[in-house]
Amino acid sequence: MMQEYKKEFTDFMLSCEALKFGDFTLKSGRKSPFFMNAGAYVNGSQLRRLAGFYAEAIHDAFGDDIDVLFGPAYKGIPLAVATAMAFSEKYGVDVRYCSNRKEAKDHGDAGILLGSKLKDGDRVVMIEDVTTSGKSMEETVPIVKAQANVQIVGLVVSLNRCEKGKGGKSALKEVSETYGFPAIAIVDMPEVVQIMQEKNLLDDNMLASIRAYYEKYGAKE
Repeated sequence: MMQEYKKEFTDFMLSCEALKFGDFTLKSGRKSPFFMNAGAYVNGSQLRRLAGFYAEAIHDAFGDDIDVLFGPAYKGIPLAVATAMAFSEKYGVDVRYCSNRKEAKDHGDAGILLGSKLKDGDRVVMIEDVTTSGKSMEETVPIVKAQANVQIVGLVVSLNRCEKGKGGKSALKEVSETYGFPAIAIVDMPEVVQIMQEKNLLDDNMLASIRAYYEKYGAKE
């Protein structure tokens, strides 16, 4: 049975117009019938709800035996801060937040990191906004590993588009295989489509466009 938070998050994305349907050209050049814009979450109530969904997905996947939420610069910074707050509110567990800077600071709070310092033995969950191409993890994982002997428990993004990457697998699957930790989303796009179908929110033409898109670009795994 699908978790309730996935259904609520789908409604939330649609109400914030973070997820739209139509005709879009992605950075990759692909023509897509849907588009996810994480920049649509701009006010306090939206960020509070968004962080709550991240907290539920993290707790569902990894429990509460975690120490640090790491948000790669720049979009991951507010996500890590807000989700740490939401995790405390929902589960009574205080996790620390940490993020990296693009450039190291040489005075005051010096170094490459913002927030908590990483310590040996820390269990770390990485937080991103949307499905990563892997480039962010390629930059961030070495930074995290260089700070202390930590365990990266997993990566959580908001939406997994479930499209094939260079090797035919989804970007999240490729990240998981490359770095050896689970990479999950609050919700996967096929789940979104299922939820919207059940609510009669997609007409036949849009459903046909989505199916055609996945026949061409859908990930093997």
